[in-house]
Amino acid sequence: MIVPGSASQALGAALAAETGHELAAVDYEQFPDGERMASVDIGDTDRAVVVAATTTDASHVELLQLQDAAHEAGADDVVTVLPYMGYGRQERAFEAGQPVSARAVARAISTGTDRVVLVNPHEASVTDFFDVPCSVVDAAPQLAAPLPTDLTDPLFLSPDAGAIDLAESARAAYGRGAIDYFEKVRHSGTEVEITPSDAVVEGRDVVVVDDIVATGSTMSESIRVLHDRDASGVFVACVHPLFARDARTKLERAGVTGIYATDTVERDVTATSVAPVVADVL
Repeated sequence: MIVPGSASQALGAALAAETGHELAAVDYEQFPDGERMASVDIGDTDRAVVVAATTTDASHVELLQLQDAAHEAGADDVVTVLPYMGYGRQERAFEAGQPVSARAVARAISTGTDRVVLVNPHEASVTDFFDVPCSVVDAAPQLAAPLPTDLTDPLFLSPDAGAIDLAESARAAYGRGAIDYFEKVRHSGTEVEITPSDAVVEGRDVVVVDDIVATGSTMSESIRVLHDRDASGVFVACVHPLFARDARTKLERAGVTGIYATDTVERDVTATSVAPVVADVL
């Protein structure tokens, strides 16, 4: 039985269709005092797959409730799929006295599940924080499907060296094109300096591939640099389209040609689903 969180209803339905499992009836309530309650009906099944992106603090609480509700409904085996793991980028204490937030939420999630599946965590090390088996799936190949089939001499480019494997995965799935990356220097949470690589982009279609677009600062600067170097078109492909605050506007103002994302975070730019790669590990 597939049990979707309120932020992952489309993905839950896609995963149910992909696996042939039923989609559970879920009720999301909020009381006048602000507290929430999520309840489920899983019938007589003894296995529940909870699918919930934790994009907000409320969604974290909802996930814990769904796990507990599944057990209360009779599930002996609960698998938790985190399409997007909130707080996953706080994988270490940056100063004395600060929490390792990824560890804290991982421990909490572990209490209500038998297994965890993560989709492209920003930091691979977060898997070590879970007290139950944790596996990772790569959704980058899914980003190739919605791209135009007639890209001109495509270049798959990551905003920094750390994301080059995502660009490689997307390029391999697309079937042709070159791969490169930018050098990135982050001065603050919103100020990023992008240094162009040596790749020739003039007259080419460039696909900038990254795991997360959060504020859009890095991606919009990348787009501007590529247009300054006379790229034919600049496409953005990302696994997790958080799009905080004015991120979408930043990309549009920078001159993005097209934006394609998966359904780990359900947005209007969602163009492909991670359901097939998640289904493979369930």
